[in-house]
Amino acid sequence: MSVLEIKDLHVSVETDQGTKQILKGVNLTINEGEIHAIMGPNGSGKSTLAYTIAGHPKYHADSGSILLDGEEVLTMTVDQRARAGLFLAMQYPVEIPGVTVTNFLRTAKTAIDGEAPAIRSWIKDVRQSMTNLRMDKSFAERNVNEGFSGGEKKRNEILQLELLKPKFAILDETDSGLDVDALKIVSEGVNRAKANTGLGILLITHYTRILRYIEPDFVHVFVNGRIAEQGGPELADRLEDEGYDRFLVDSNVG
Repeated sequence: MSVLEIKDLHVSVETDQGTKQILKGVNLTINEGEIHAIMGPNGSGKSTLAYTIAGHPKYHADSGSILLDGEEVLTMTVDQRARAGLFLAMQYPVEIPGVTVTNFLRTAKTAIDGEAPAIRSWIKDVRQSMTNLRMDKSFAERNVNEGFSGGEKKRNEILQLELLKPKFAILDETDSGLDVDALKIVSEGVNRAKANTGLGILLITHYTRILRYIEPDFVHVFVNGRIAEQGGPELADRLEDEGYDRFLVDSNVG
């Protein structure tokens, strides 16, 4: 069984005002098949954790480790992390002019698996996933995310998730900017990917609405670069009622 372990992770970022420490000792273990939701106020370090796991060069791990099945992730390049089984669905997916969705997907799948997928079965899989995500078939020949609406970009991220079959998926505010219908379709795609492959999921969100569709096994509250509290799905309901004020008060006192 695969496991993603984050141990005493401290991360800083360079800003115009100098070096700023954002993560201040994060410990988190995600087993294959588990869904972990990370919630917290703006600036608490949620997205920093996501981009550090993925290997964004802006974020510097000062100490600690990220282990994937015992292998140190922090020493891997971004593409090595992807091939090892890590996937990041970004809050703001980037456009890739000149590269069609079809070519992007097949190139990525080939890079991850080490060989190109059989064309006939691959086309069938792509079409089926697009149908499930209510994506018009014309999107296959459009350039990646170019001219896509916010909801279309998020569906395209989940299309990649379904087809690339990672061990662990980090979903960074995938629910932001989605209307109710799109949220349901995207959530169904995430649940379908998990059912098909048993992947582990780290779901970063501000709101509990996506947790009605993607039910977490564990909820972690991020405040000031640390996990301030953790529990089961009931913790998300409590946050919905109470907000983050009590955590922020405790954080300021400390």
